[in-house]
Amino acid sequence: MNSANSTRASTARFVTTHSVLLLDARHPLVAKSLVDAQEMHRTVMSGFRGWVQDGDADARSQMGVLSTWSVDLKAAALVLVVQSRVPGDWSRIPRAAFTTAPDVITVDRTFKAGEVVGFRTVVNPTRSRPGRPTAEKARGTRSAHTTPEHVKRWFVRRLQGDGEPPTAEDGVVRIGATADADALDIRMLPTVSSGHRGKPVRIGRAEIRGSLTVTDPKTLVGVLAGGLGHARAYSCGLVLTR
Repeated sequence: MNSANSTRASTARFVTTHSVLLLDARHPLVAKSLVDAQEMHRTVMSGFRGWVQDGDADARSQMGVLSTWSVDLKAAALVLVVQSRVPGDWSRIPRAAFTTAPDVITVDRTFKAGEVVGFRTVVNPTRSRPGRPTAEKARGTRSAHTTPEHVKRWFVRRLQGDGEPPTAEDGVVRIGATADADALDIRMLPTVSSGHRGKPVRIGRAEIRGSLTVTDPKTLVGVLAGGLGHARAYSCGLVLTR
């Protein structure tokens, strides 16, 4: 038996809260959230006031807030899914912005090694571009992958085969599961942006769908709770399973 497998738990439990918000894309608050990434972030975080100190720099991560959204422009409908360690209170969003009342669900699921689960995630898949080092900035800048093939490679690097450690030799954090790369469905999504406070934000996004085979339940649960990749404050990184 592989030594990594011999000490690895064969199951792990995941408990969280999902808020499913069905919103009218024509409502001014919703329309503004759709065209400005920072406004979408504010809309999401408006459901969690009072849980941590105002102005706390890592409030989102403390509460485990992750989100993802999709929009049907023909139907003028926005579906916003928000995950959190604490229940959301959506009373600060105008009632007229909702098409139906928010649905807040407690998720309590145990994942087992060898189990196959369907998944969907919207990610900000980036690569580091070498830059000219300066005293203030020794690292290169991050840029988003722009093709499905590059996104697939980005995701496959994070897959974790049976017996492999949670972190690869090159430092890439794995996801506790593996997948058939050829069966992944990858779709490039529109870039979202914001120009708030003189700090422009541009976030490349891609949707990945497929099936995962669980190899390390504890690591997978950590990814489900904490998110995958960058731009988690801007509705990227939430991995939904079924």
